[in-house]
Amino acid sequence: MQRTRLSLRWRLALLYGGLLAVVSALLLALAVWLVDRTIAATAGFAPGTLVRVRTATGEDVVVRAEDLLAALREQAMDTVLRTGGLIFAMVVVAGAALGYLVAARALRPVAQITATARRLSTETLASRIELTGPRDELWELAATFDDMLARLDRAFDSQRRFVANASHELRTPLAVMRTEVDVALADPDADTGELRAMGERVRAATERADHLVDSLLLLARTEAQARSDLDVGEEADLAGIVPAALAALSAEIRAGQLGVETELRPALTTGDPWLLERMVGNLVENAVRHNIAGGWLRVQTLTGPDGVELCVDNSGPAVGQPAAEELFDPFRRGDAARASGRGAGLGLSIVSAVVAAHHGSVRAQPREGGGMRVEVRLPSQ
Repeated sequence: MQRTRLSLRWRLALLYGGLLAVVSALLLALAVWLVDRTIAATAGFAPGTLVRVRTATGEDVVVRAEDLLAALREQAMDTVLRTGGLIFAMVVVAGAALGYLVAARALRPVAQITATARRLSTETLASRIELTGPRDELWELAATFDDMLARLDRAFDSQRRFVANASHELRTPLAVMRTEVDVALADPDADTGELRAMGERVRAATERADHLVDSLLLLARTEAQARSDLDVGEEADLAGIVPAALAALSAEIRAGQLGVETELRPALTTGDPWLLERMVGNLVENAVRHNIAGGWLRVQTLTGPDGVELCVDNSGPAVGQPAAEELFDPFRRGDAARASGRGAGLGLSIVSAVVAAHHGSVRAQPREGGGMRVEVRLPSQ
């Protein structure tokens, strides 16, 4: 059976009342002791001394001094205990009641936090406590709670956008395949050439879907490693990765008549060589595909005071600073890439995840006259 527990407000009230009871009891005991000492020190009689005392009826009585002092002490003790006991009870009750009210007022922000937490769901994460008043511990708690809600709101919003974009990107090749198959099935006179062309288009659509799934898995894996330690920690030289990345895109470089410049100095770091190859490959691919006919691209590697650096510059369409920063978000593509339908907008997202997994930093800056410069900094070996 579950035990009934008192609320924090009642526990604080009982604590205040208990403290007052202990203090009041000590004060009452001190008062009794002081009265006793005062009476004992008021009159000092020799043993056996007789004292004449007039009673309340006006009659004179002779008593021993010791008996008189004992009677006075007993009467004083009785008065102090009765009066003090009554005051003691009143103080304890009043203190407990006042403690209950003070606790209720002090815990009001906690009740506000609780009410806000109960209202929350994935659809109402925009709610905030916004506690006013002095900047005490409860204000700091409420502010921390608001900051956590803001982070959760951004995370859930990003997740919703990611799922919506991924669904859209996966739906496109599926729609292409379904349309091609439906058209072929609706034409009973389709010859071998038409069926072969349909098969090629379906194959291209499946390759696009396969590439998208691979990119999504790589992004998820890399983001998971960014939150923990890398599975592999080997020596890698960024300068040695660049030539292979450029060679893989040589056909596209020739088709676009792009000029390529390289300035490759040793840039040794520690990490996952395969992920670093994907990072360099995606940056070079981005610089080639988001370029203009007859344009150029330049790749530099070096070791600086803050670690190793990889810089990729390219000509291309003009890009604003806000748009350049958003390119690292999943499924964000430039206007030209969006119009051509090439890529899913995950290349720079994977770059950002790889850099985060290697405890580095990356930033993109628009170039004057068009194009962009991407700078990656990683810890040196």
